[in-house]
Amino acid sequence: MKKLIQVFLGLVFAAGLASCADIKSDPKTLPQDLVKRATETVKRFKVLPELRSFAKVTNEARAVVVLPSVIKAGFFGAAEAGHGLLLVKGDDGTWSYPAFYTLMAGSFGFQIGIQDVEIILVIRSEKALDAVIDYQAALGADAGITIGIFGSGVKASTTANLDADIVAFAHSKLGLFGGISLEGSVLSRRRDFNEAYYAPGATSRAIVLKRQHKNAGADILRAALASK
Repeated sequence: MKKLIQVFLGLVFAAGLASCADIKSDPKTLPQDLVKRATETVKRFKVLPELRSFAKVTNEARAVVVLPSVIKAGFFGAAEAGHGLLLVKGDDGTWSYPAFYTLMAGSFGFQIGIQDVEIILVIRSEKALDAVIDYQAALGADAGITIGIFGSGVKASTTANLDADIVAFAHSKLGLFGGISLEGSVLSRRRDFNEAYYAPGATSRAIVLKRQHKNAGADILRAALASK
């Protein structure tokens, strides 16, 4: 038993280091790497049979947040962290260039293990989009935002809630937890990433709604979202 606990602690520590390294990465180099990983996530989700609803729901999306790696690690408590990209679909059906965010969450209670999950949040309402862009509100019931979760390799907390403000699709790349929860998670704007990737003063609203900034490096992600 003692050896098992040591193994778990080692895994949790390793995951924590990986998460911290990603969170503290250089704003000048990490954004394009995130774009590439997010593109891979989008392409993967479109062919995974366990996530067959993804393409249909995305076609009806107002916006998406792509999180190519969210690390959850804990021992008698847990924390989640991961970078993501917000893209908004325009009236003409084209996708904006991405604005950068970081997802953070914490919880308490008996839980042990690690989980590395790629997640795509499909935003279906203006209320949810405003919460992300303007208020950085905590996701979930406390903010009046409903979330449905579909999982591949994770235990889905909601299996058929397509009327939710946000529908989250999750694929577990590495997991010892039984599932994920986004209740209380906060998406924080990354001004440093936005300015490094576009120009000084670039804001989330200016990027995804006003479309005042472009970076050709993100065209691969926009194309992946637009593809059938």
